[in-house]
Amino acid sequence: MSTVINPHHKIYWWQQVNRKISIAKQEPANLIGIVLLGLFAYLIAAPVISILTNSALVQAGDSTRVHAAEGTFTSYYVTRAMTSRMSELLLWRPLMHTLSISVTAVLCSVAVGILLAWLINRTNLKGKKWFATALIIPFMLPTWTFALAWNTIFKNRTIGGQPGWLEALGVQVPDHFAYGFFPVVIILSVHYIPLVILIVGNALKRLDGQLEECARILKASRRTIAFKIILPLVRPAILSSALLIFADCIGEFAVPYILGLPVHYDTLATGLYRSIDSRQTGVAAVLAGVIMLIGVITLLIDTRMMREARRFVTVGGKGQTAHQHNLGKLQWLMVSFVIVFILCSVITPLLTLFLSTVMILPGRFSADNFTLDYWIGHNLDTIALHNGILLTPEFWHAAWNTLWIVGSASVCAGIFGLLVGYAVMRTSFPLISQSLRQITFLPYLVPGIAFAAAYLSLFAVPTGPIPALYGTPAILILALIAEKMPFASRSGIAAMTQLGKESEEAARIAGAGWITRITRIITPIQAGPLTTSILLPFISGIKGVSLFIILAIPATDVLTTYSLRLIDYNYDQAANAVVLMIACLALGGTILIQKISGTGLSQGLES
Repeated sequence: MSTVINPHHKIYWWQQVNRKISIAKQEPANLIGIVLLGLFAYLIAAPVISILTNSALVQAGDSTRVHAAEGTFTSYYVTRAMTSRMSELLLWRPLMHTLSISVTAVLCSVAVGILLAWLINRTNLKGKKWFATALIIPFMLPTWTFALAWNTIFKNRTIGGQPGWLEALGVQVPDHFAYGFFPVVIILSVHYIPLVILIVGNALKRLDGQLEECARILKASRRTIAFKIILPLVRPAILSSALLIFADCIGEFAVPYILGLPVHYDTLATGLYRSIDSRQTGVAAVLAGVIMLIGVITLLIDTRMMREARRFVTVGGKGQTAHQHNLGKLQWLMVSFVIVFILCSVITPLLTLFLSTVMILPGRFSADNFTLDYWIGHNLDTIALHNGILLTPEFWHAAWNTLWIVGSASVCAGIFGLLVGYAVMRTSFPLISQSLRQITFLPYLVPGIAFAAAYLSLFAVPTGPIPALYGTPAILILALIAEKMPFASRSGIAAMTQLGKESEEAARIAGAGWITRITRIITPIQAGPLTTSILLPFISGIKGVSLFIILAIPATDVLTTYSLRLIDYNYDQAANAVVLMIACLALGGTILIQKISGTGLSQGLES
């Protein structure tokens, strides 16, 4: 039986296709989406694919060792990292250290964070408005601020150089307390406790107080209310914060570098750095792949948890304000607990770093031991540091590099984020929209140290018309743009979601071109989100370590790499001074964001 095709139907179908193509051509978002998709495929997907393929291809200089031609397929690096006599040192021991640090830090930060979130949001704790802001400051500071403060106080003679304050005062500090697992866990826990406060606290704020009131009317005990009502409703927030902390700890580099390497306590991140530093590119690719895999699995689980969270949404109208628990006799005990935490996590580290920069000999608090030489001194009695940092050209060179490299990348990331939002919300093709969403989110699944290794893999050698970029500012700017796109793109998409097409359509009818509509209408309306999407990557980039430690060279030193180089030279006072400058920039920038966005400090970070 033959099918007769009506020619009129064929003509109608072809007219419809032509009409859709004609409409698509008139929408600039389609072309922008295609261009951005190609750009981010090269800047984001290509480096990740490159580092993964390096683990299966013979690398330069390894032909004799592998007994195969360069560029051919091999399982040598995977075997060496996983099953050889060196595998314990290269992979399995660092992996166990990384997992033990991450799991313990998660447990500690979640336990303390839940308590503090409850005190701030669900009790009559005195001074809790001030505490709500003070408690999030540790999350705004670089993690290695705490590591350097710990080193200043507890450093012993294991690694030479100047001793810590306690050792200078005659107190012997054991290695397991000064370095390795214990201090790394303490510091990461302190850094991430504010994240738990923000995420869990937000869930507690949105909890409908009517549920608890009904339970009280029915004579339910406090234990029943806590474990049968409140805990199930905030459990998704607890799990989400735990998984995010775990994913961040997997790729943490600076703290294990400062407090782990002196006693050969390697993690995956420091092991990756050592492999790259010793030119074991193939093994580094395997370690980067393991870090990426753990990060992807963790954040996919987090995504699943967010979907599961819908089961815990309370149904009803406008909820009643949650009941504020009266602390009674525990009031001053809880206030003291919060004050002690702030003292240990904010005031003590910053004060320790500052005092260390004005002391000639550590741990001696007499008046004649204080000096400003490490800030503004001349002709210091050191081999490589002749003046205080404020009078050292290398410091200002690193500061200038930080400002213009991170600043350029942040501006580009903010602009690209707005364009991604425009393309995602305006394009006629759902495939382009979904692809842009996914590819700009990919760097969030890859820890920074692994992403830096991926960039080194792709751009260390010429690729087609693109020359080798390693050793130039260009590779730092491109890597920063790509790494910050998850935040910039989400900000742009959120901003464009709230902007209807009416104003742009009116301008189009009036004859305004696309450039005019973008510059005269969309950009002024989205000035606030655009500014935030520029400042957030800028602050994050200023205090970042992982990208720079892999991709920067002395000519492209930024403040973070310059301070780590001073640490390697045992110039602790000068290194701490540089870190204080970074911390001030990070704190000041964060406050500036909140001023621009018009929200309080804790509210802004919570969002």
